[in-house]
Amino acid sequence: MASSSSNSENPDTSYVKMDTADATLIGKHCEYEYCNQLDFLPFACQSCKHTFCLDHRTETAHRCANEGAWARRRREAQLAQPSAGEGKRMRDFVAQKPCAGPDCKTTVGTSLTPGVHCDRCNRDYCLKHRLQEDHDCKNLVPLGARPSQQKIDAGREAARSAFARFKAWGTQKREQASRALPKPKPTSASARLVAVNNLKKTAKGDAKLPAEKRVYLYVEAEAETTTAKFPKGEFFFSKDWVVGRLLDVAAKGLQVENVNNSSADEKDKLRVFHVEGGRILEYNEKIGVALTSGNTVVLLRGVGAPEDLIQM
Repeated sequence: MASSSSNSENPDTSYVKMDTADATLIGKHCEYEYCNQLDFLPFACQSCKHTFCLDHRTETAHRCANEGAWARRRREAQLAQPSAGEGKRMRDFVAQKPCAGPDCKTTVGTSLTPGVHCDRCNRDYCLKHRLQEDHDCKNLVPLGARPSQQKIDAGREAARSAFARFKAWGTQKREQASRALPKPKPTSASARLVAVNNLKKTAKGDAKLPAEKRVYLYVEAEAETTTAKFPKGEFFFSKDWVVGRLLDVAAKGLQVENVNNSSADEKDKLRVFHVEGGRILEYNEKIGVALTSGNTVVLLRGVGAPEDLIQM
């Protein structure tokens, strides 16, 4: 089942755009009956949890079986939200002391001004500075915290910040790639047969490769990969090869720079996208298993591995 963005990002519609942070998400088929269109920017219905194209994204358009569920959940969530100050502890017996706010001179712990204790930074504040955002709680070191734990927390925060920037870069690259990808070839049996027969007449490859071992493919290089827009080629490969070898041969045939063996940076690496399958292929997949004659593959750069190593 497809995952979607949080309801808070788009609270006024029953549908949300799919999460493009997932590197494998480069197109989904519309699940509306009789449609099945491959959409590279699909939507997820928050009521029935299915995936739809632009035309069928609303509950009315795809005749949602659970119509209105998202609206009920949103209303219940709004009613369940805590009021301001809920969960704060009023300390009537705190010893009289100044408010922990750096510029506040209010004395807390009196009968008229009870102190409010913050469990995060372990300090007592007056009513004016009781909320975390009012006393800059996130930047304070909790009283009694061990220095080693402080360093660990700081390291985790820096790692989260760096990974957030990497995810933003990856999302931008994948969106650019998805907008530039070609449409799948005709899927009817007769059209596919004619296309494959024509492809066999023009495809290039190793002449020593037996005919029964050949897989004939359309190969394109996306605009991010080279200076020309959609340089195309028609090639045949052995069904016993892996996708990594296909990539090397195709890149050489289209004269696309291939630094996969010399660069560890994912931004520089080439990946093979299967248009009909709507996914990025693994380097070690067998061509004869993942692809069939007449399929189209696209060489993409900087779109990331088929599966993210970290999910946040």
